[in-house]
Amino acid sequence: MNSLMKNIRLTTNKTALESYLKAQGWLLLNETIEHVEIPGAGNMNFTLRIKTHDRSYIIKQSRDYVEKYPQVAAPEERALKEAAFYTLVSIEDTLSKLMPVLNGVDSENHVLNLEDLGSSTDYSYLYEKDTILEEDELQEIISFIARLHTSINTTTTTNTLANLEMRKLNHEHIYNYPYLADNGLDLNTILPGLAEVAALYKSDDVLKAELQILGSRYLKEGNTLLHGDYFPGSWLKTSKGLKIIDPEFCFFGDAEFELGVTLAHLKMAAQSEKIINKAIELYEEKAPLDKQLCYKYMAAELLRRILGLAQLPLTLSLEQRTHLLEEARSILVRNISN
Repeated sequence: MNSLMKNIRLTTNKTALESYLKAQGWLLLNETIEHVEIPGAGNMNFTLRIKTHDRSYIIKQSRDYVEKYPQVAAPEERALKEAAFYTLVSIEDTLSKLMPVLNGVDSENHVLNLEDLGSSTDYSYLYEKDTILEEDELQEIISFIARLHTSINTTTTTNTLANLEMRKLNHEHIYNYPYLADNGLDLNTILPGLAEVAALYKSDDVLKAELQILGSRYLKEGNTLLHGDYFPGSWLKTSKGLKIIDPEFCFFGDAEFELGVTLAHLKMAAQSEKIINKAIELYEEKAPLDKQLCYKYMAAELLRRILGLAQLPLTLSLEQRTHLLEEARSILVRNISN
């Protein structure tokens, strides 16, 4: 429903929250909030778990900046793009059952009311040492995107979801920001020696030219609906099994971008080549794939996550990170004479 209250900036204040939620019809007139908490360590949005005597749900508000990095501007309407994604996948039960139910939308204030998936943990634990993604879990994770890509595309729907402003934000942080000579990020505070390694890539004009070509492709309209940010932080392990969250970077683009990002994170989580190859095999069983393009997107994601702003809780050594960077560069500049 449309908001009766405009320019609302949500906080954890119970009185203000009750007033807002009742105005939205998301809290009954005789209902009170018993507990408010922040669920998980989200990066992009202001997110709350609302608990009453009888129920709980998630409230998510997108603002004109990134919640974790307030200095980074971001499209304020991104929550509405996420809502549009839920609407598109709602026609496909095998997809919608793996995502939270969208209970309501306040378009005016960019707020979503989402099903509370309960006690859960995301798959970021994979970045810890000596953790292995089980094959049955990998199968579920890959099957979701394969089904998404084959079910919702320009041959099956006339709906569009450009989400260009969010793509521009992502484009900046994948293809430009990590390679700026002075981007204000001291990588040595993340891992000593990483800044010196990064300097080699910042001055690599051949690599940067290839990244610009790939980045231009990323910004073009494509044929396939993508989650857009498919990595361990978007996969939840719940009491009801795997759930997929946070599709705010969604758009119609190259399916290879989606799988490429996933493969990059499996590599940064130090998963075996057997797991990497199995992920590709599982995807190709259900959907077509341009492997070379997929590897290029994988390479770009490896570079940006190791050298860019959106750092991960990696346990990789400097040597291991350097090896991944070298692999990524090799993929992107393959068959190019210097």
